[in-house]
Amino acid sequence: MSLDLARRPAHRSRSVPPPSAGPRRRGRPNFPAGIAATVWLLIVAVPVYFVVITGFRSQDQYIEQGPLDLPTSPTLDNFTSLFDLGFTRFLTNSLVVAFGTVALVLAVALPAAYAIVRNPSRSVRSMFNVFLLGLAVPAQAVIVPIYLIITRLQLYDTLLAIILPTAAFSLPIAIVVLTSTLRDIPGELYEAMTVDGATPARVFGRLVLPLSRPGLVSVGIFVGLGAWNGFLFPLVLTQSQDQRVLPLGLWNFQSQYGTNVPGLMAAVVLSALPVLALYLFGRRHLLSGLAAGFGK
Repeated sequence: MSLDLARRPAHRSRSVPPPSAGPRRRGRPNFPAGIAATVWLLIVAVPVYFVVITGFRSQDQYIEQGPLDLPTSPTLDNFTSLFDLGFTRFLTNSLVVAFGTVALVLAVALPAAYAIVRNPSRSVRSMFNVFLLGLAVPAQAVIVPIYLIITRLQLYDTLLAIILPTAAFSLPIAIVVLTSTLRDIPGELYEAMTVDGATPARVFGRLVLPLSRPGLVSVGIFVGLGAWNGFLFPLVLTQSQDQRVLPLGLWNFQSQYGTNVPGLMAAVVLSALPVLALYLFGRRHLLSGLAAGFGK
């Protein structure tokens, strides 16, 4: 009997499952955050609503009705009259300035960021600090020297006179973002391509360009928006009607007798459409590029 008990395997202790905690309680609603979000939504939505609705009113309806009332008889005359005032020319000039500035900034900023990341010398580090100092210099402080340089180069009253200084003031932030983006690329990838016999130009074309696409898109959108909304350089460095961009073209709705507010709001709506399309196209790359650029 004792031998049978000795041969019998000992019972293993079974783990008792913990008692169920019951249904998980949902978090309490954050009423202050909801109220703050609603207030912020109203702050943003009400001006947008006013701009869009006013663009479909006539001048008499704008004076007689309230600012937030729906137009009793919507009209498209404000939008059609824009093209008689040269809106197409202003839009073309703004597109040329925006695309020219973006192309120039990307063509200079990406090789500069690549040289800063791959060259640890003291001179390159000093040049990077110089670019960082450019973030602290406002355009208003150096507008007179810029005007003198543009006139000496005989570029006054041209679109190139707007593109060059706009690109120059966009380079510091572009180089900072792209430098941080390229630093996120593992060094082993550079070493592997170097061991395989790749030249620096080949490494730049086959490795740096594809992996820096989010940073390039985010920089392009940021620089393009700055060039699209720029007002100081077009105001000081251009004069003729043919070289006006959209921010200056909106002045055509102001006269000595008043301002055509419905026509101005219609122009603002059409001016914002390209920016909205650009944001919808590149918002994912913009967020990822900014997250990568400021991650370190």
